Amino acid sequence: MDRRIQKSRQAIMDAFMKLMSEKDFESITINQIAEEANVNRGTVYLHFTDKYDLRDQCMEAHLNQLLRSCMPEEDRVFTSKTALLRTFEHLEQHASFYNVMLTSKGSVVFRHRMETMLQQSLNEHLDSIGFDPELNREITVQFLISAGAGLLEWWITRSIPYPAAVMVEQFWRLLERLQLQSAQSDEDE
Repeated sequence: MDRRIQKSRQAIMDAFMKLMSEKDFESITINQIAEEANVNRGTVYLHFTDKYDLRDQCMEAHLNQLLRSCMPEEDRVFTSKTALLRTFEHLEQHASFYNVMLTSKGSVVFRHRMETMLQQSLNEHLDSIGFDPELNREITVQFLISAGAGLLEWWITRSIPYPAAVMVEQFWRLLERLQLQSAQSDEDE
């Protein structure tokens, strides 16, 4: 892609994110985005169909960057401790974007997309390990998605109260204890 085109596209995305941090998504107009990006309105429409397309492409770009930088091709799941640490570190480095997306009124769309990505990753992992047939897969996946997405959202929206390494260590211990609890309960019965 031509550098000028890339530069205009990035300026539009940056302007959109700045406006998202200041106001409600529904009140943002293409004219405001163009003005903030210092481009004309037609340039915005050359790159994006409308503000919904712009929002969706911003989300996809950041989530794809998260996948590329946090998980190598051979480890495309969030279930290794190393991948989890890389994920939290990436979120920490890009906290402003994730905070805006998780706290704006459009956050439902972003959270849904993030949960879909987690669900795909978890399903791939469960397929690879031979999932316990005594557990309901759908309930297990939903539980883990809710826990993971909820924890990430809490961490980001509370201005990262703990370092990434602490978050990963605590989350990992909780996951391990859940497995131990189930084994102990079976033995107690």
